[in-house]
Amino acid sequence: MTIPTSPPPTVVDDRDAAEIQRLRAELETLQGRLDTRARRASRVRTARRIAAAVLVAIAAFALVISVVGVWSARTALSTDRFVSAVAPLPQNPQVAAAVSTYATGQIFEAVDVEQRLREVLPQQAGFVIGPLVGQLQTQVRNTVDNVLQSERFQPIWTELVRRTHTRVMEIVNGDSAIVQSAGDQVNIDLLPLINQVLRTISAELPTLFGKQITLPDLSSGAIPDNLRVRVEDALGVTLPANFAQFTVYDSGKLQAAQDAVVAAKRYLALGVAATILLLVLALVISPARRRTVLQLGLWLVIAAIAVTAILRAVRRELLAQVPEGVYRDGFAATLTTVLGGLRERGTQLIWLGAIIAVVAYLVGPGRLPVWLRRQVVRGGRAAGRGIQVAAVHAPDWIADHLDPVRIGGAVVAGILALILSSWLSLLIIVIVLAVFEVAVTLIARARPRTSEATS
Repeated sequence: MTIPTSPPPTVVDDRDAAEIQRLRAELETLQGRLDTRARRASRVRTARRIAAAVLVAIAAFALVISVVGVWSARTALSTDRFVSAVAPLPQNPQVAAAVSTYATGQIFEAVDVEQRLREVLPQQAGFVIGPLVGQLQTQVRNTVDNVLQSERFQPIWTELVRRTHTRVMEIVNGDSAIVQSAGDQVNIDLLPLINQVLRTISAELPTLFGKQITLPDLSSGAIPDNLRVRVEDALGVTLPANFAQFTVYDSGKLQAAQDAVVAAKRYLALGVAATILLLVLALVISPARRRTVLQLGLWLVIAAIAVTAILRAVRRELLAQVPEGVYRDGFAATLTTVLGGLRERGTQLIWLGAIIAVVAYLVGPGRLPVWLRRQVVRGGRAAGRGIQVAAVHAPDWIADHLDPVRIGGAVVAGILALILSSWLSLLIIVIVLAVFEVAVTLIARARPRTSEATS
C-alpha cells in the first residue's frame, strides 16, 4: 500500500511576486476607472433625463400658450375671422336681452315718451303716466328683441362689425389717413338697430311720435353715412354725441395700441419658434425618447387644463366688473360665444396629449402593452380570416336576400337623411345609396356565373 504524497511546493521568487502585485494594482486601477466611467455615464444619463423632462414640460406649456396666442391673433387681427366670431351674437337670447334693455333706454331717452304723454294727457290723468310708460317700455323692448334676432338685421350687424374692425385695424397698424396721434375714437354704433326699431314702432304705434316718421330700411346691410342726421330729422330732436355708442378704441392710447400689436406679432413668432426648438432639443438630449414623448403627452394635458383654469379666472374677473343682472348675463354670453373657438382648441389639445401619452405607453415594453399588442395581432388575424370567409359566402347570401338588403339600405339612408339635414349631406347620402343599390344588384347577378365557373 502506497501513501500519496502532496506535490512539492511551488517556489515563487521575488520577481514573480512583484509582477503579481503590479498586475493586481493595475487591475484595481482599471476597475476603478471603469467604475468612475460608469458612475459618470450614469450621472450624465440622469442629467440628460432630467433636462429632457424639464424641457418637454416647458415645451408643453409653451405649445398651449402659443395655440392661445395664435388663435387670439388670428381672431382679433383678422377682420373676416373677427366678424365670423361675433356674427352670431344677436341670436343669443342673453345678448339680445342686454342689447334690448340698452336700446330701449336709448329710444326712450331720444323720444322722451314720458314728456310726450304729459303733453297729450290732461293733468288729472297724470297718475296713469307711470304705468303707461312701463307698458310702452315692455312693448318697445320686445320689438327691439324681435328686430335684433330677425334675419333681416343680420346683414346690418355684420356690416357694422366689419366697418368697426376694419377701422380699428387701420388705426393700430398705422394705415389710417385720418387718425395719427389723437382726436378720434372708434365706436360700435347701435344707431342702425335703433333705426330699424323706430321703423317698426312707427308702423305699430304711429301715435307715439305724434306724426308719421320716415326712416331708411337698412335690411340690405347698406348703412348710409348720414344716418344720424336722418334719424334726428325724423324725430325732430338733437341726439347726444355718444347716443347708442360703445367706445372700442380711444385715440389717446394710439401709441400703446400700435406697440401692443407689434409686440404681439413679434413675441408670437418667437414663442412658436421657441416651442419647436424646445421640443427638438428635448428629444435630442433624451436618453429614452419614448418616455419623453409620453411625458410630452401628459404635460400637454396638464398645461391645457392649467391654462384653461387661468382663462376662466380671467373671465370671472372681467364679469365681476360688469353690474349684476341683464348686462352681466349678456357679457357672459358674449364671452362664451366669442371664445368658443378657443375652447375647442383647448379640448383638442387635451385629446392630443392623451392620445400621445397612450400611444407612447402602448408601444413600450411593459406587461400590459405587450399583452395588448398580442391581443390586437390575434384579433386582426381572426378578423382577416372572417373577412375571407365572408367574401366567399357574401355573394350567395346577398343573392338570396337581395330585396331585404335593398330595403335595408334605403331605410338606413332615410334615417341618416333625417339626422343630417344639410343639402350637402343629403347629396352624399343619395350618391352612396345609389352606389350601394347598384353594387348589391351586380353582386347578386354575378353569383350564378360564379357558381357555374366553380362547378
